[in-house]
Amino acid sequence: MAAVYTDANFQTEVLNANRLTVVDFWAPWCGPCLALGPTIDALSIEYADKINVGKVNVDENPNTSMEYGITSIPCVLFIKDGKVVDKQVGAAQKSAYIKKIEQHA
Repeated sequence: MAAVYTDANFQTEVLNANRLTVVDFWAPWCGPCLALGPTIDALSIEYADKINVGKVNVDENPNTSMEYGITSIPCVLFIKDGKVVDKQVGAAQKSAYIKKIEQHA
Protein backbone atom coordinates (compact mmCIF):
# COMPACT_ATOMS: atom_id res chain seq x y z
CA MET A 1 0.00 0.00 0.00
CA ALA A 2 1.07 3.56 -0.67
CA ALA A 3 2.32 5.62 2.26
CA VAL A 4 0.26 8.48 3.68
CA TYR A 5 2.01 11.83 3.47
CA THR A 6 0.74 14.82 5.45
CA ASP A 7 1.61 18.44 6.09
CA ALA A 8 3.39 17.18 9.23
CA ASN A 9 5.57 14.47 7.64
CA PHE A 10 6.09 15.75 4.07
CA GLN A 11 9.49 17.34 4.77
CA THR A 12 10.87 14.21 6.44
CA GLU A 13 9.26 11.51 4.29
CA VAL A 14 9.38 13.15 0.86
CA LEU A 15 11.74 16.11 0.64
CA ASN A 16 14.49 14.49 2.74
CA ALA A 17 14.14 11.07 1.07
CA ASN A 18 17.27 9.77 -0.62
CA ARG A 19 15.39 8.35 -3.60
CA LEU A 20 12.59 9.23 -5.99
CA THR A 21 9.23 9.73 -4.30
CA VAL A 22 5.96 9.53 -6.22
CA VAL A 23 3.25 11.62 -4.53
CA ASP A 24 -0.42 11.33 -5.51
CA PHE A 25 -2.47 14.39 -4.50
CA TRP A 26 -6.08 13.22 -4.21
CA ALA A 27 -9.41 13.60 -2.39
CA PRO A 28 -12.05 11.03 -1.44
CA TRP A 29 -14.79 12.88 -3.40
CA CYS A 30 -12.77 12.83 -6.66
CA GLY A 31 -13.85 10.02 -9.00
CA PRO A 32 -10.70 9.97 -11.15
CA CYS A 33 -8.61 10.00 -7.93
CA LEU A 34 -10.40 6.91 -6.66
CA ALA A 35 -9.90 5.20 -10.03
CA LEU A 36 -6.17 5.97 -9.88
CA GLY A 37 -5.79 4.64 -6.31
CA PRO A 38 -5.24 0.96 -7.21
CA THR A 39 -2.55 1.95 -9.75
CA ILE A 40 -0.69 3.99 -7.13
CA ASP A 41 -0.94 1.10 -4.64
CA ALA A 42 0.34 -1.35 -7.27
CA LEU A 43 3.31 0.91 -8.07
CA SER A 44 4.15 1.14 -4.36
CA ILE A 45 4.40 -2.65 -4.23
CA GLU A 46 6.16 -3.18 -7.56
CA TYR A 47 8.80 -0.52 -6.89
CA ALA A 48 9.09 -0.92 -3.10
CA ASP A 49 12.84 -1.55 -3.30
CA LYS A 50 13.57 1.40 -5.66
CA ILE A 51 11.30 4.35 -4.82
CA ASN A 52 8.83 5.72 -2.28
CA VAL A 53 5.17 6.02 -3.24
CA GLY A 54 2.50 7.81 -1.24
CA LYS A 55 -0.63 9.93 -1.22
CA VAL A 56 -1.59 13.36 0.10
CA ASN A 57 -5.27 14.00 0.83
CA VAL A 58 -5.67 17.62 -0.33
CA ASP A 59 -8.62 18.25 2.00
CA GLU A 60 -6.69 17.19 5.09
CA ASN A 61 -3.32 18.71 4.07
CA PRO A 62 -3.96 22.15 2.57
CA ASN A 63 -0.49 23.55 3.28
CA THR A 64 1.41 21.01 1.20
CA SER A 65 -1.21 21.19 -1.55
CA MET A 66 -0.93 24.99 -1.72
CA GLU A 67 2.86 24.94 -1.57
CA TYR A 68 2.97 22.81 -4.72
CA GLY A 69 0.21 24.71 -6.49
CA ILE A 70 -2.15 21.77 -6.70
CA THR A 71 -5.29 23.14 -8.37
CA SER A 72 -6.44 20.03 -10.22
CA ILE A 73 -6.56 16.46 -8.94
CA PRO A 74 -5.46 13.81 -9.31
CA CYS A 75 -1.99 15.28 -9.61
CA VAL A 76 1.04 13.06 -9.23
CA LEU A 77 4.39 14.70 -8.50
CA PHE A 78 7.71 12.95 -8.93
CA ILE A 79 10.10 14.41 -6.34
CA LYS A 80 13.81 13.69 -6.12
CA ASP A 81 16.39 15.41 -3.93
CA GLY A 82 13.68 17.74 -2.63
CA LYS A 83 12.70 19.00 -6.09
CA VAL A 84 9.82 18.21 -8.45
CA VAL A 85 11.39 16.47 -11.46
CA ASP A 86 8.16 15.52 -13.26
CA LYS A 87 4.39 15.66 -12.90
CA GLN A 88 1.22 14.07 -14.23
CA VAL A 89 -2.04 16.01 -13.94
CA GLY A 90 -5.16 13.89 -14.37
CA ALA A 91 -5.41 10.13 -14.29
CA ALA A 92 -3.23 8.29 -16.80
CA GLN A 93 -2.48 4.71 -17.75
CA LYS A 94 -0.12 2.81 -15.47
CA SER A 95 2.47 2.73 -18.26
CA ALA A 96 2.72 6.55 -18.16
CA TYR A 97 3.72 6.45 -14.49
CA ILE A 98 6.16 3.59 -15.08
CA LYS A 99 7.84 5.57 -17.87
CA LYS A 100 8.34 8.58 -15.55
CA ILE A 101 9.57 6.36 -12.70
CA GLU A 102 12.10 4.63 -14.93
CA GLN A 103 13.26 7.98 -16.28
CA HIS A 104 13.93 9.49 -12.83
CA ALA A 105 14.58 6.60 -10.41
